[in-house]
Order: sequence, then structure tokens, then C-alpha cells
Amino acid sequence: MFLVRTALTDVRRSLVTTSDYIVIGAGLAGTATAWHLAERGKQVTMLERAEPGNTEGSSHGSARIFRYAYPDRFYTDLVRRSRIGWDELERRSGRQLIQPTGALDHGELRNPTHLAGILEESGVEHELLSAESARERWPQFHFDTEVLWHPGAGVLDPAEAIHTMLTLAQATGNVDLRNQWEVSDVVRTADGNFTVRSQSGATVSGHGVIVAAGGWLPYILKSLALPTGFLANFPQQIVRQEQAFHMPWREADKDGNLYPDWPTYIHKREGLQTYGLPGGRDANFRGQKMAEFNGGRILQSAREQDGRIDPEMRQKMIEYVEEFLPGVHPEPYAETTCLFTNTANEDFVIDSADGVTVVSACSGHGGKFAPLLGELAADLATGKGSSPAPFTVASHAKGVSQ
Repeated sequence: MFLVRTALTDVRRSLVTTSDYIVIGAGLAGTATAWHLAERGKQVTMLERAEPGNTEGSSHGSARIFRYAYPDRFYTDLVRRSRIGWDELERRSGRQLIQPTGALDHGELRNPTHLAGILEESGVEHELLSAESARERWPQFHFDTEVLWHPGAGVLDPAEAIHTMLTLAQATGNVDLRNQWEVSDVVRTADGNFTVRSQSGATVSGHGVIVAAGGWLPYILKSLALPTGFLANFPQQIVRQEQAFHMPWREADKDGNLYPDWPTYIHKREGLQTYGLPGGRDANFRGQKMAEFNGGRILQSAREQDGRIDPEMRQKMIEYVEEFLPGVHPEPYAETTCLFTNTANEDFVIDSADGVTVVSACSGHGGKFAPLLGELAADLATGKGSSPAPFTVASHAKGVSQ
């Protein structure tokens, strides 16, 4: 699926001994960073422990929620900026990376009224509906509070997005992608550059390093040649092995009426917080993908994941469908796991110290921001810009959050 420019790579390896930048991790954030750097004429070596978008990372598959609704305007405005990048990627590639579906938000803890106020301030189209009005429009749902609807939301295809950004990055002639390259450590050399070593003993050199390792970051963080003070203040990363279940859609309601198109949803109430979206091609486009938010078991790092589904979690999701999703058969036809790597306040970390830039953790909601994350990381690494204040290590250490 992914374009690998073999001939160009061979030439570059023979001519270039030190890249401008080494990017560790070829998920959404890492690939976006490489794309932005390459477009600026920087020579980039990308290191991926498996292959881009592999199932052991956080960016695999074909379905993630793209939404504007956040409880603070800071993130909603960032989504608007990110959408500009997605539009550019779609225009230049001719591919649709975000399928419009609209989104529903409900539940007391989700606070639809507050979300509507944020979208109003930010100029995002939306409606605030009573539970009864929403049920008339979407009979496949049961709502327990008023409901926020915003039609600009949709489903993002991570695998296709990675492929698109990688293709554009490689087309510049500035990218050397190395798969099956698991990082062991990063060493600062006497000339101020960096040598990155693999578990097999191979090495690459660069003037700067960008780390976008997601759930693998806790495993390698102390091996990245970062200053002691920076490491001491780095926020705790909580890695979870989330579990997602694909439940098949019913074709019609009890009266024989066809359901309308399926939106994404987020439902937060006491005792359970769930989200769902139309499943992508990796689940045959025939059901709703759903999960409990931060419901997976906690890992030390991605290295401990085992891909197992907890029967109790499966039963919890079945019971949720029976109560709140009458348009879905309460029996999963496909199941999967993925990684969420959270900070305590769910803000991202995008910060740099002495030539090493870290773009992680993204707390389970970073995929929609990928083009913007790459831009911010490239700006930070090249000295052309700074990170938003809530994303700095210092802000996390002080407990600053938007």
C-alpha cells in the first residue's frame, strides 16, 4: 500500500551521511512531520519499527472520529486550523480522507449546552436539540439528555492519510524511509549532531531528531538524549490498550422505516463514557464501531500489548447497545484493539530540548490534528515557531491546562 522509493533511497544512502532531521515513528504525527519538513527542502530520515500505520501503533485502520466539539475553544480552534491541512491534502492527492457524517454529543457529563456555546463562539455550524427532537431525526439512537449536532464532523481514514502524506513527502526526493528499524537509543555526538542506533546495531545521523513514537515513547523516553531536567518534568504517560467493537446495523426500525445515514457520537454519563462511528473498510463498512473511552487496561508501554479482548468489556458494550442503540444488533461481528497514550489532563506534548523534539502523547484524540501537529513539530524543530503553551513540558509540570 505504501510507496517506497527504492531507487531514490539507495542513491540517498550513498550520497547523504547526515540528514537534516531524523523522525522516529511513521504514524500520523510522524508522517505529517516528515511531510512538512520535506516540503521545506529538509532532508529527512524516517525510522519505523515495523511499517507505516502498522497495527501495533495508534494510527492503524480506516476509521477515526473527526469532530469540532470540545469543552474549550482552544481545541475547537485547533481543529479548524487542522481542517485547512486536511483540505490541502485532499486537494493535492485527489483522495477523500474525511468522510462527512456529522456528529452527535449527549449525556450529562458531555454537557451539550456548553459544547454548543463553544461552537457558537468559534463559528462552527451546529444545532442543540431536545432528546425527543433528536430521536425523531435519528431513531437508531436513544438519548438521555439534550443533543448537540454538528454536521462538519466525520470519519477520518488514518491509513489512507498516512499513505497520502508519505507519498507527497517522498515525491520531494527528500525522504529516506527505513522500515523494520527499531530504535535503541539516541546519542548526542561531539559535533552537536545525533546518532540514532537500532536494536540490530545499525546507525543513522542527523542534525536534529523528532520523536513521534506514541505508545512506544515510555519505553524509549530515557534513551533519547534529552536533558535531565526536561525528563524530570515530562508528564506521566498512561498507555491503554483500548478495545473497539463493530456492531452490525439494522436495516430498518421496528416499523420498517430505513434509518438515515449514521453519524459519529460521543455519549458521556456517570458510570460509562462511550463513543462510536461508522466502521471503515477494515470492518467491511457494515456496522458501528464503538468503544468505552479510556476503558482498556493500562500498560507500561506499547511493548506490553497483546491484542486480547476482555469478555467483560464485550458484555458491557452489548448492554450499552441494548439500551442506547436500537438501530444496532447487540452482537459484535468484529473486534480490535488500539493504543491510547494519555497525559493526566489529556493535553498533548509538543516540545523541544537541545535538538530533540517530542510529539507525544496525543491522549487518544490527536489523529484529527495530524497535519497541524506536523506543522507545529516542523516549526519547533527548525526554530521557526513555538509550541502552544498547554503542550509544553513546563506547562504540564505546572498543571496548566486549557
